Amino acid sequence: MKVIYSDGTIGECQKEEELHVIRHTAAHVLAQAVKRLYPHAAFGYGPATEKGFYYDVDLGDTKLSDSDLAAIEQEMREIIKANLPVKPFILTRDEAVKLMTERNEPYKVEHIADLDENVPLSFYEQGEYIDMCTGPHLTYTKTLKAFKLTGLSGAYWKNDSKNKMLTRINGTAFSSGKELEDFLKLQEEAERRDHRKIGKDMKLFMFSDEGPGFPFFLPNGMIVRNALLNYWRELHAENGYQEISTPLIMNRCLWETSGHWDHYKDNMYGTKIDDEDYCIKPMNCPGGVMVYANEPHSYRELPMRLAELGLVHRHELRGTLQGLFRVRCFTQDDAHIFMRKDQIADEIAGVVRLINEVYTKFGFEYFLELSTRPENSMGSDEDWEAATNGLKDALDQLKLPYTINEGDGAFYGPKIDFHLKDCLGRTWQCGTIQLDFQMPINFDLAYVDENDDRQRPIMIHRVCFGSIERFIGILTEHFAGRFPVWLAPMQAKVLLVTKKSESYAEEIYAMLKDAKIRCELDNRNEKIGYMIRQAHYTERVPYMIIIGEKELEDHTVSIRTRDGKTVTMTPEEFLTKIKYEIENRV
Repeated sequence: MKVIYSDGTIGECQKEEELHVIRHTAAHVLAQAVKRLYPHAAFGYGPATEKGFYYDVDLGDTKLSDSDLAAIEQEMREIIKANLPVKPFILTRDEAVKLMTERNEPYKVEHIADLDENVPLSFYEQGEYIDMCTGPHLTYTKTLKAFKLTGLSGAYWKNDSKNKMLTRINGTAFSSGKELEDFLKLQEEAERRDHRKIGKDMKLFMFSDEGPGFPFFLPNGMIVRNALLNYWRELHAENGYQEISTPLIMNRCLWETSGHWDHYKDNMYGTKIDDEDYCIKPMNCPGGVMVYANEPHSYRELPMRLAELGLVHRHELRGTLQGLFRVRCFTQDDAHIFMRKDQIADEIAGVVRLINEVYTKFGFEYFLELSTRPENSMGSDEDWEAATNGLKDALDQLKLPYTINEGDGAFYGPKIDFHLKDCLGRTWQCGTIQLDFQMPINFDLAYVDENDDRQRPIMIHRVCFGSIERFIGILTEHFAGRFPVWLAPMQAKVLLVTKKSESYAEEIYAMLKDAKIRCELDNRNEKIGYMIRQAHYTERVPYMIIIGEKELEDHTVSIRTRDGKTVTMTPEEFLTKIKYEIENRV
């Protein structure tokens, strides 16, 4: 694929860069189409992204709706059909400001002012449209073969809520129509699995304008949540963790000592108590540190594994909130491990094994990423090098493949991130292991070694699910609401075919209830087909127990599963089967 660079040279595009160039060019074609249809439009940013492209546009008083996207798409096709050549050129700063001012592009002028004076200002022209851009781009518009506008959203200029809200037009593009078609099918399936819709159908959770970003869990959702947390507690007890609980609100001094105040205060909620500044915790770690510091420790007590299901609050812009995936309060399944330096590799290996067990339980594949020191960090170069090498050594000893994500570590230490893959091939960063030399220093933590000398412990921060709420959202979409039996809000439903069998149906229902199976009896005067559809498509019940005259006569039950198959067995056989699946978390 031929591309044109900002200096006017034409070359062969590297394979791994092709999609980025296609989508970047599509963003320019989108902007040109918008400008033709809405001449007063002014443009912000319009980059290619991992999933497509977008352009942020100021349309003044004009409001777009999804119905307007078809007209914009059609105009984009006209631009592509015209096969306009894409021509780069470079201007001085003064020339660039003059050009963008003449073209009524105030956001581009502001962007120029933000750039380093030594940065060359390159532009790309296609027909009457000119955009400031570093490139590269496709050489002609006709080379753009497969694209689709996917929706509208709002975006603050420069992602700052103090600035104007712009209209973000989202789209995607691929090198072939087949790739685009496959992507759109995947998107349709993702929409069908949207946890917000399924959560409403199954009465799992809700959201309210009275608390944007603060999810409400309904009775059915609490069943799923508690089943998940019971599993978490059992697993952690088996692996030598002790559960703790720390306060939701602690004073500002604590957060200054931990380093969160300097690095995270814009995302923290605050309040005043007794004329003193307090913070609602965005992280659980300072609380875990305070528990460790509560009494002296010997080297014999280490490693000390303290686990906490802690509710945290973080300020997120309202426009970024997305169901359970992006919220303002959530429960982290944190653990903080305090250890000696010689225990680092073993403890990291133990955490990796635990997280692997959890993800395997749900059928998730995953890959690992080692994130290194960010610019906004605390601590010495020596400590960061030691912490990073500690994580590398542990992964190498475990013979686990991983990639390096430069500069994406926590402000207090490097980390290993677990990116799990769901049934649609989407990746989610959930589990993480962070090695921290800094917080033990900040809080002057210590233990006494075998020579009665005072030593500094090393600290691991780790989560497995990450956010409980987000993980439930992921599970809901991964299973399309058809949770494993042990997680399902309703594990079985007895469906009555005829009133003649009602007493037998009640007997089966009572047997299941006595065995602590979550079940309901549907003895309404409805057609059996309607009851099956409701249990299958809306309630997503794992097992439907159909009771008619034949079942009454034979003293059996007809079991309809979620894959549409029906098998006949005795009530005792079914009870044994479902109890096994629940107890073993099949």
